[in-house]
Amino acid sequence: MAGTKKRIGVHVGTGGGVWTAIDRAVEAGANACQIFSASPRMWKASAVKPADAAKMQELRAKHDVGPVAVHASYLINVCSQTESVRANSVAAFRGEVERAMALGAEFLVLHPGSWKGLTRDEGLRLAAESIEKAIEGIDFAGKGFRILIENTAGAEFSLGGKLEQVAELVERLKACAPVAVCLDTCHVHVAGYDIVSPDGYIETMKLVESTVGFEAVKVWHSNDAKAAMGSKLDRHEHIGEGTIGAETFRRLLHDKRFAHAAFIAETPVDAPGDEARNVGVLRTLAAGA
Repeated sequence: MAGTKKRIGVHVGTGGGVWTAIDRAVEAGANACQIFSASPRMWKASAVKPADAAKMQELRAKHDVGPVAVHASYLINVCSQTESVRANSVAAFRGEVERAMALGAEFLVLHPGSWKGLTRDEGLRLAAESIEKAIEGIDFAGKGFRILIENTAGAEFSLGGKLEQVAELVERLKACAPVAVCLDTCHVHVAGYDIVSPDGYIETMKLVESTVGFEAVKVWHSNDAKAAMGSKLDRHEHIGEGTIGAETFRRLLHDKRFAHAAFIAETPVDAPGDEARNVGVLRTLAAGA
């Protein structure tokens, strides 16, 4: 993978084989991508076929695509008050880690879940304990693999709506897991952090620095928002067409503190070519002064 080239990607499908994601990313003009390694709405999942993983690696090398992020299932709730849900989540998350590593992905992105019925501190403790249990015995040495805790849109009881919660969960996991952070522009915005006004951006970045830290942010999910700042409504929009606007993405793409990060769109696919269109907008913004 080329060293300093800006990494701009998009979430792509894997129909026809997981390796087809690389072709889809390349067709969209991306040099990074995100996938689901199984259905995000089902507990059961098949193991990765070694031949598929090998083909994926071959295509990645050929087209210089990376990093590859795998997004964990939406069913996983590692801080649920319900023991059976946590048990299913632990098993499912272990499968996510195993599949992501088998594919040679650099990152596995996780929404921690909801602590409804508990206190925030109980939710944090259960999340850390569940993740630690899920990865028990897995050898991460020398793999260059990271579990990324993603900030959420700030809905009530959703763990990760505040940057401090993301930082605290990462801190609790550092001793047992290779862990870092994924920040989502839409989630940041609708959770109530100002990244749109120049002064607001400065203040929010001070918070990023004092909580998770710039270096820990390995991926920015680059999504505009349909809803207003502080609305807590997680509705993604095409880049430059929502309440965040193109200028914020330009600012972020040129922010040297995130020069190491990949910018991966999870924008709507309303029509054929939308993936390429959003990647193109991000590329144009990254290239401009």
